[in-house]
Amino acid sequence: MRKQDEVIIWPVYFDQSRTRKNGRRVAKNLAVSKPKIDEVIIAVKKLGLRHKVTHELGYPKTPWLKKGMILVEKVGSKEQIIRKIAGQLIKIRSKTPKK
Repeated sequence: MRKQDEVIIWPVYFDQSRTRKNGRRVAKNLAVSKPKIDEVIIAVKKLGLRHKVTHELGYPKTPWLKKGMILVEKVGSKEQIIRKIAGQLIKIRSKTPKK
């Protein structure tokens, strides 16, 4: 069972192609296209948050897509953590050269 000092973060929270109804938790200007779990992990590490990764789980609305989830230590509200991770994802994407 999950501890109360942790929050679950799914990559779908940051997916630009999703609607809020289908799982996106940030504004479109903070979302990225097709976020990968590895990018979210890098963003969490850059924020210096303790975390645990589970790769074999699917977001509850799409359980057949096993994209994984991250348990992150709770520092502030879940929304604050999500916004900080979204900001880091944008920085990561802007530094990644396009192929």
